Amino acid sequence: MAHNAGGSLQQGIGKEKLAAVWEYKTSPYYSEAERAALDLAIAAASQPNDVTDELFAHVKQHWTEGQIIEIVALVSYFGFMNRFNDTMATPLEEEPIETAREHISQHGWTLGKHGR
Repeated sequence: MAHNAGGSLQQGIGKEKLAAVWEYKTSPYYSEAERAALDLAIAAASQPNDVTDELFAHVKQHWTEGQIIEIVALVSYFGFMNRFNDTMATPLEEEPIETAREHISQHGWTLGKHGR
């Protein structure tokens, strides 16, 4: 989460939009296409997988097949990285720590075992 928050800001996502991600379903900062992509990401990352035919049909209304593949590939990659880094208790660098403290700690993020 810490790296993703920093990366989002570096890619031009505004602080207000980043802060509103927790309410993306109702936030005016997010388009219907973005909501569909985030719904897909959450469902694809869930255990067990929670992607339904209805959700996939909705996503297809907003994204091309290639874009959907990229979304799912990225969700899968981050799932792998999260499991690896959590298992190895990989220490976080100072910049993502500070970004996370400023932007996502109020939503439950903690440094936890990654501060060793």
